[in-house]
Amino acid sequence: MLCPLSSPRSDSSSISSPRQPEKLLLSPSAEACKQAFMGQLKEADFIRWGNTKRMTGLRKAEQDGLWEGIKEHNFDEYWRVASKITPTTVPTRSNSPPPPPSSTSLHTRPPSADPGSSGGGGPDRDSAASVRNVPVRIYLPDGPILQDLVPPVLDDGTMHTLAAFLTARLPLLFPPPEAGKPNLAYAIIQGVVAPPESEMAWLGACMAGADGWVNVCVGLLREGMRYP
Repeated sequence: MLCPLSSPRSDSSSISSPRQPEKLLLSPSAEACKQAFMGQLKEADFIRWGNTKRMTGLRKAEQDGLWEGIKEHNFDEYWRVASKITPTTVPTRSNSPPPPPSSTSLHTRPPSADPGSSGGGGPDRDSAASVRNVPVRIYLPDGPILQDLVPPVLDDGTMHTLAAFLTARLPLLFPPPEAGKPNLAYAIIQGVVAPPESEMAWLGACMAGADGWVNVCVGLLREGMRYP
């Protein structure tokens, strides 16, 4: 996990300026990293569900457990709490194949783990396709970080895919199919070249970082390379 310890400095004048407010800079401490991490979790929670009830509904010991799991590289400790605030991968479409009987999804949690759950309503309420938006950031090479609202389902009822998302945000790098032009870039998520047909809902449930965000890194294709 990368934790910014100070605000970015664009030139030498900003370094020596006496008008830089000290309180805007994060102190180089573990506590500052923890606060930044928790802030990212709450922002992702709001983007997904339209509120932060899942995060604020956690006990302090549980919120501390999220950070301790990250700090100690203990996935079980982290996931014990994170599974309560992240969407599940329960299929919501009738034509979706069921999981094999012998498999157990790490993203499936008992109904009792959901804040305010009364055991009813079914799993679809917390499924990946039921979120309002998927928390996504695009990292461009030598460029800004882009952030936008990314619904899991498009207006026509079809699942929102990575290809559609990238074409809508970066049409020069990822031209629409009707343009007949090849892609000039590719997308990497969690160190893996992501297939364009990947559904944004699935990426939000299975490929998000520990802070709840799907980080899409864009790389430029070299001559002779193709994506997909």
